Amino acid sequence: MAAFQTTRWSLILAARAPTDQARGALDELCRAYRPAVLSYLRGRGLSPDLAEDYTQGFFTRFLEKRVHAVADPERGRFRVLIRTSLDHYLADMRDHERAGKRGGGLNAADYDVALAETAADGSPEHEFELAWALTVLDRAMEALRVETRANGKAVMFAQVREFLTEAPDPNDYARVAAALGMRSNTLAVAIRRLRQRLRELVRAELAETVADPADVRDELLALRSVLGGSGD
Repeated sequence: MAAFQTTRWSLILAARAPTDQARGALDELCRAYRPAVLSYLRGRGLSPDLAEDYTQGFFTRFLEKRVHAVADPERGRFRVLIRTSLDHYLADMRDHERAGKRGGGLNAADYDVALAETAADGSPEHEFELAWALTVLDRAMEALRVETRANGKAVMFAQVREFLTEAPDPNDYARVAAALGMRSNTLAVAIRRLRQRLRELVRAELAETVADPADVRDELLALRSVLGGSGD
């Protein structure tokens, strides 16, 4: 339990005062999960340029207003807080557009049309969840790449990386094993171990975004649901 308290989101929620350590942890999380916010805004019908502007504006306000300071430390999940705060931000921006207080970008009528078209064509919520899940997976994969490089297995990792999320067929095993000068069954064992380590790193990444270790399980289920996976 003590180790868990050093994770980023736990540190942020525990530090109600704006300490340098907590601010650095929050900045890192915001940078890491920026693609999810951008995907959500694009899914809401905003143009690429306006989505970029809104993403920057959202995180600026999120940090300046210290939105995390009012998050419930008993139930706090960074993913949920970001989504909720983003909806509030969009509502405020739409109100500003309607009042004519914001220059440039979409006017209120165009904004509402964009939202209506998005509702008919797809789910921005799904785009957010998908981008979030892919970010978690990418960060875990990068951590695994660094580990394998440190262990002198960078070449093997580069060859088998695609098999860590998609099961290879026997021909793939034979081809890669030959390229690496390994037996197919030895390679299969190595891939299984890498997959297990990747799962551990995904869990570790998710733990950085929740306040309660019990929430990691739910976040993992949400990630696997959006990616179309299953299991524990």
